[in-house]
Amino acid sequence: MARYTGADCKLCRREKMKLFLKGSKCEGPKCPIEIRPYPPGEHGRGRPKETEYLLQLREKQKAKRIYGVLERQFSNYYVEANRQGGKTGENLLSLLERRLDNVVYRAGFAKSRDMARQLIRHGHFRVNGKKVNIPSYLVSEADIVDVRAKSLEMTPFQVAKAEAGERQVPAWLGVDADRMRIFVHSLPVRQQIDAPVQEQLIVELYSK
Repeated sequence: MARYTGADCKLCRREKMKLFLKGSKCEGPKCPIEIRPYPPGEHGRGRPKETEYLLQLREKQKAKRIYGVLERQFSNYYVEANRQGGKTGENLLSLLERRLDNVVYRAGFAKSRDMARQLIRHGHFRVNGKKVNIPSYLVSEADIVDVRAKSLEMTPFQVAKAEAGERQVPAWLGVDADRMRIFVHSLPVRQQIDAPVQEQLIVELYSK
């Protein structure tokens, strides 16, 4: 399966903002964007002309990098969002939020989406009682996501239980930290998604 294997911090620097791809490192003074707040590369300090296309492209790249998906997968999400009724941009963000790796991250069971993907791939989570090891699995309303009983004593989950409540959980999710369980109360709507993305620019890009 294709995936990005480069330095996550370069992605934040390229977008000139923290995308919180490295967990606690992003919140400390050693975050590279605090030291070098400009894009990587020998031309990073240049000032490219900000055309309409460039703004749209950067917004798409930012969304891809926040949720950790590659180009083809992101395009497929857009096609599905466009097929659904309502606003395409909001549908797109809702689909990305419903990914299992994002749900695990939002619930505070992982420090980053990368960490959530690894835990899911290793088979530590169940959805409605069945093991799911696909990070892109889309949760539905009324789904219950929990940590397998055999995995509860692992260090990452013990840490997550101890730090329960430190991260704000979106309203469309509910968390039972004692049982390491996540409840999907409803599908996410735009007002409940705090991703710093202007989704309309992405729609404009794909509409050309």
